Amino acid sequence: MGDLLGVDESIAGKDRLYRCLDRLLVHKKDLFVFLRQRWHELFAARFDILLYDLTSTYLEGEAEAIPAAKRGYSRDGRPDCLQLVIALVVTPEGFPLAYEVFDGNRSDKTTLREFLSKIESMYGKADRVWVMDRGIPTEAVLEEMRKAETAVHYLVGTPRARMRKLEQNWLDLPWRKVRDSVQVKLAEADGEVYVLAKSEGRQAKEMAMRRKKLARFLWKLRAMRKSCPKRDQLLLRIGAAKSAAGRAAGFVELLLPAATEAVTPNSFTFRVRKDKLREAELGDGHYLLRTNLVGEDPAVLWERYIQLTQVEAAFKSMKSELGVRPVFHQKQERVEAHIFVAFLSYCLLVTLKNHLAAHAPGLTLRAVLEKLSKIQMIDVWLPTTDGRFLILPRHTEPEPELVVLLHKLKLTLPPQPPPRIRAKATNVPSKLLKM
Repeated sequence: MGDLLGVDESIAGKDRLYRCLDRLLVHKKDLFVFLRQRWHELFAARFDILLYDLTSTYLEGEAEAIPAAKRGYSRDGRPDCLQLVIALVVTPEGFPLAYEVFDGNRSDKTTLREFLSKIESMYGKADRVWVMDRGIPTEAVLEEMRKAETAVHYLVGTPRARMRKLEQNWLDLPWRKVRDSVQVKLAEADGEVYVLAKSEGRQAKEMAMRRKKLARFLWKLRAMRKSCPKRDQLLLRIGAAKSAAGRAAGFVELLLPAATEAVTPNSFTFRVRKDKLREAELGDGHYLLRTNLVGEDPAVLWERYIQLTQVEAAFKSMKSELGVRPVFHQKQERVEAHIFVAFLSYCLLVTLKNHLAAHAPGLTLRAVLEKLSKIQMIDVWLPTTDGRFLILPRHTEPEPELVVLLHKLKLTLPPQPPPRIRAKATNVPSKLLKM
């Protein structure tokens, strides 16, 4: 960085970069507004459909000086660590509009009202559609969105209990195909529109997952029935097997021996409740959406809902490629700045992705990054007759294929940095001293 910027390399020292983190957060709001305007200018980006979701990250160490670090649900499989909850809003094209960091024990359904106010305070009131998964909005918040002075539209997933409650509304309605393996129905009730979707692919996946867990549960029960352990041991093993099987265990009816009865193949029996299993499989692949967008095409509503995968892709990118987890800082401000840097990195990736779509649509973002990674900075050390070294910092010349790519993306490499002279005694690689 020092060579490219024409400054001393100490500008990128570790301690200096840490101190820079302390100055970032005050610019957070202004940066959100700037990025929104810039993306609109570059890509004609629209921000009328917002995808909202939450994830968590974990901290290494005790994190005693971080008030937001709490014990909570870990989406990373690290319940042993203190957590932070991150809420993110992106557009269907992946442009992030804002994010927020919450306490690690914050419930998802308590964050939406605060985020609605945050977006309105930053960007003003507008006709926006909020797309969310079930479990985020409460009935009270949805009621507030419907009755707001400027109606706030929403499209959310709905628990299956409501699907069974309203199943009579769809009995006589025809299915409409929106994809080769997806069909939808639309019905209105209580001032809302409900979209019932049926996916063959999702149905096959749900059935396979349930049958796999059920088969493992039955195999364990057969092993217990064959070994006939003591009753207390049997109950412990059944409890562990049920925990591993999850809801699949509910499709098996158990007959356990009485407290004073010995465990035998006759006193311990079980059977699969096939009627209940068939009923569950009839509902596989079905999911219900609800919205206050009356008069919308059900196919359009379904297409909008499945775009929630953009938020999941953003979280995946931030956690894997951009290093938002784990967090090692021990100050609240540094932790939030760490997440801010990951957010800025994701903004850069999204910008490159959309830039790529316009100029080189045949290439994926990952393929381009792999090609660009071949351009590296190296130092060429040449000894002089008076015992010093002439250092030539150089970035490698791109291959012809990469030259074409840079041309397509309208990118130009910076000029080669100027050479410099260094005395033999200071910062000379050991291999050169032996020459």
